Amino acid sequence: MPALVLLGAQWGDEGKGKATDLLGGSVDYVVRYQGGNNAGHTVVVGDQKYALHLLPSGILSPTCVPVIGNGVVVDPSVLLSELSGLNERGVDTSKLLLSGNAHIITPYNVTVDKVTERFLGKRKIGTTGRGIGPTYADKINRVGIRVQDLYDESILTQKVEAALDVKNQILTKLYNRRAIAVGQVVEELLGYAEQIKPYVADTVLVLNQALEDDKVVLFEGGQGTLLDIDHGTYPFVTSSNPTAGGACTGAGVGPTKISRVIGILKAYTTRVGAGPFPTELFDEDGEALRRIGGERGVTTGRDRRCGWFDAVIARYATRVNGLTDFFLTKLDVLTGWEQIPVCVAYEIDGRRVEELPYSQTDFHHAKPVYETFPGWSEDITKAKSFSDLPKNAQNYVRALEEMSGAPISAIGVGPGRDETIEINSFL
Repeated sequence: MPALVLLGAQWGDEGKGKATDLLGGSVDYVVRYQGGNNAGHTVVVGDQKYALHLLPSGILSPTCVPVIGNGVVVDPSVLLSELSGLNERGVDTSKLLLSGNAHIITPYNVTVDKVTERFLGKRKIGTTGRGIGPTYADKINRVGIRVQDLYDESILTQKVEAALDVKNQILTKLYNRRAIAVGQVVEELLGYAEQIKPYVADTVLVLNQALEDDKVVLFEGGQGTLLDIDHGTYPFVTSSNPTAGGACTGAGVGPTKISRVIGILKAYTTRVGAGPFPTELFDEDGEALRRIGGERGVTTGRDRRCGWFDAVIARYATRVNGLTDFFLTKLDVLTGWEQIPVCVAYEIDGRRVEELPYSQTDFHHAKPVYETFPGWSEDITKAKSFSDLPKNAQNYVRALEEMSGAPISAIGVGPGRDETIEINSFL
């Protein structure tokens, strides 16, 4: 049975939660493999809307096991709050598994994140201020705190002391902040230990055994391809690898186990935070996309920047992820436009460029080259098959498919769980 990776093919916020939830009833495990509570998924089930930040979307499916892999950074207070909120709404969260090797977001990581962004001023990255980047930095610098450390007070204290030796110097001497007490941090972290203990597991072993037993495992990325620390619009990126390769390192599963890689594409383009965005709109069309699409960050609460579909970054996502399929979301948002522009290439210093430039300077100066497609006015939210779509909508989808380099196997025509057209099965 297959192991599938499902990830964002733009700058995140493409609707991965809906896609994961759609597959949730057919898979045995859903795994978050990177990021933290800086990611956000909105899933609509019936008349109920669920906003998830850290938990895998599969937690809403009673038949699958949700897993937080070793590549995720975990804020215990956020984890417990999310679990409590779902339990209060009648969602069974008892099957959740949390990797003992996942790194903990400590209170000092959050503090460092916030003061650093303020210090940078106009040069700020646009982080969520939730301590994600500093936690990954601690991981790489080998001063991080892992979930398993919560169960050995001596080791936990030593590690917190080592981390704060440097951080307190920075906080007091550079940022003019108070030093953070080691004992206070240790006490807070130990307070979470027993509450999360029922979920802690050797998830690498669990997942590999599941695949050996022919179980279906879905790896769910947070953020999107263009926010990848290695392959995104650096430095305006996240601190981990949302691309397909990140599923292997972030969950401990070898690449030969992956059978399908599904990219989620929005029918237009959005991004949150700073950084280049060639098709960004600053006019009434941009505001209409934001309003109709409900483009406000699930986690950040910030309005998303909106623009037309960019086929250049879609082709790039296909290449760096080895995408086998696309799930196109929010096609219904485009209903009502007489003409819909699509960015098919860039103009850079008078040259036409059809692939994403590797130079950050070139990408900052890229101007979109548009091809315009006829729009449609018919309501498509009740469409159950591709043939139910208006002809112009069909032509638009087929054009995006050809430009992007992988087949579009499903289309979201509304926010509801059942408002999806499945063209080819992902399983």
